[in-house]
Parts: sequence; structure tokens; C-alpha cells
Amino acid sequence: MINRIVLILFSGILLASCGAKKRTTAAKVDTSKKQVGIYKPNTGLENTKFNKSELYPLPEEPGRFIRYEVISTQDYIATFSEMAQYEMKAFGIPASITLAQGILESASGRGELTRKTNNHFGIKCHTGWQGDYDFHDDDAKGECFRKYNHPMYSFRDHSIFLASRTRYRFLFNYRRDDYKKWAYGLKKAGYATDPKYPNKLISLIERYNLDAYDEEVVSSGYDVVRKPKKYDVFTHVVEKGDTLYAIAKKYAVSIDEIKRLNNLSNSQLSIGQVLNLRKVSTN
Repeated sequence: MINRIVLILFSGILLASCGAKKRTTAAKVDTSKKQVGIYKPNTGLENTKFNKSELYPLPEEPGRFIRYEVISTQDYIATFSEMAQYEMKAFGIPASITLAQGILESASGRGELTRKTNNHFGIKCHTGWQGDYDFHDDDAKGECFRKYNHPMYSFRDHSIFLASRTRYRFLFNYRRDDYKKWAYGLKKAGYATDPKYPNKLISLIERYNLDAYDEEVVSSGYDVVRKPKKYDVFTHVVEKGDTLYAIAKKYAVSIDEIKRLNNLSNSQLSIGQVLNLRKVSTN
């Protein structure tokens, strides 16, 4: 359970405060010079659509690397299933998909990459990543992967990653308990290069009955189909000094959305240019 991880974190802090030599040495190794910034659990939420009322409160940033030792796949599922269900309620990603991806990408938390980065979903750094990172051989040698001080941060970042990127947008039109469509959709969107990726996810879900976690969420009254949104449409006339970033921030919309609505291939703007914008209606 998630409480187990929190307990491990609390115990680790006590050991560190008592001067446990082994723990202190591990912390020095895991927080290396490669660190470019501490990952903040809420990073990315400002540009992500989610149900705030269902958002699970993550633990405070521990300031050092916390490794969770996994005994088995069943142990992995028992530990992270609650978190996966909360992510399903908040973001609309099937809990079964989150768990299956975690099991597959992290080898149930025992893979080399996961053990040194707490990265359970194989998410690479990508442009704009401001958190810690480490290098690992994947499709190419020495690729950059995101690193988290706590494993639960990886689960939240996975939700933000899927919910905030344009290429995954179509997935959220699927039924939220249709794990087969989600599995094939992830491959279609380019999450993985392995042609057998969908079948591997489906096999894990059916082997460990992970769809039962979806059904449990649905039975609580959760809407399995995304409700059509109503938008307020308006325009913005570009003035001197305007940038896409400034306009997006001003109206609380994404840069990708502005570019998509106005068929922009780059970020160049001209004074007097009329931009079409839209926001989800509050009425």
C-alpha cells in the first residue's frame, strides 16, 4: 500500500537523523552532480486537465533518493494500486494501464533504471525537463531519463505526461475502463517502439486481473466516458512584445493549443495578428 512507502520514507529519515552511515552514503551517491533541480510533485499541473478533487496528496519532497525494495509483482501491485486508482479518478487513465505500464517498464520495480532513478515508466528527459536525471542505455546508448527522489512522484509525472501532451489527447476519448483500446492507443501514439507493446500490457492486465481496479473505480460512480466540453471562443490581437508563452500564460491556455487553433508551424508572431483562442466554459 502507499502507506507502506510513506512508512519507509519516515523510517529512512529517522535513520538519517541518527547518523546511520549506510543510509548517508547511499544519499550521497544518488544525489549526484547531475542534478539540475528538485522535482516538485505538482510540476505540470497548471497546464494539465484533471479532477482536482480526486488528486492524491503526494508526500513532501524528501531531498534525497528513497529506494523502495520490491519483493514480487504482487507486492508491486499491492503497493501502487491505490495510487493508480486515484490517478484514474483524477486524470482519466485506467488504473490497469498505469499498473501494467509500471510493471512492464520497471520490471515490477526491480529493473536497473528504476532502481537508480525511481522512474517506473521509462520516461525520458525531453525538452523542458527541470528535474534530476540519469543516463541509461535504451534505444540508444546513454539516453537521458527522468529521476525522482520518491517512487510516487514517478506515478504522478506519468499521469501529467499523458494528460498534457497533444499526441496522447485522443486516448482520453476512449472509455476509461477500455484497457485494450488504451494499450493499442499508447503504441499508436508512439509511447514505445516495441510492436508487441500493446499485447504485453494486455497480457499483464489479464494475468494479474488489473482491470478489477478499473471496475472498482467505475462502481463508485465514476464516469467512464469523457463528457463533451463547452468552450468560450475569443480572439487576441498581437501587440508589441507579445510571445506565445506570454499569451498562453495570460489566458491560461497551452501553447500547443494556440498553435493548433491558428495553424502555426512556429512561434513567430506579428503585430496586429489575430489569434483564435478558446477556454473551457465555466457556465
